Amino acid sequence: MESKKNLNSWITKSSELVYESAWIAVNKHQTVNPAGNPAIYSVVNFKNLAIGILPLSEDGFTWLVGQWRYPLNAYSWEIPEGGGPLGEAPIETAKRELKEETGIVAKQFQEIMQLHLSNSATDEHAYVFLATELSFEEAEPEESEDLQVKKIHINDAYQMVLDGEITDAISVAAIFKVKHVYYTASKKID
Repeated sequence: MESKKNLNSWITKSSELVYESAWIAVNKHQTVNPAGNPAIYSVVNFKNLAIGILPLSEDGFTWLVGQWRYPLNAYSWEIPEGGGPLGEAPIETAKRELKEETGIVAKQFQEIMQLHLSNSATDEHAYVFLATELSFEEAEPEESEDLQVKKIHINDAYQMVLDGEITDAISVAAIFKVKHVYYTASKKID
């Protein structure tokens, strides 16, 4: 039996779409909060899934993608990532995004986690894959992407996370998990 703490104690009285683009919709909800008081809760609804891919070679190297992130007004090093249409299988987006951003084609993909990003204000859902058995072709970035690709050992990527040089949530989670669960467990790391 589910405890009362696991049940939704919010009441939605009305909802209004206040903004919409090709990527997001912002909805303003008139609610009653868990304490019984009226509250406004605005939610950003994403029109795509977030997909992250950590490619990993047999000798422990991965590839990071660097790009200017407009919302942050900062340069960001990340694992290859992209948006997947809601009706598309996340694995298909992962294959396409890895090839587009890095030119890497992987024979094996393993879903290693799902994440909810900024879940106090958005419904963004992420799928993260480990890609192995890699081959290399020409990258095909989208016109809006000015990317720099860097080959780096997983240990060095992990150190970049520890040093605050990688702050993207999907990248941080993926690098930590691959370093500690998949790579270290296989005894491939010194």
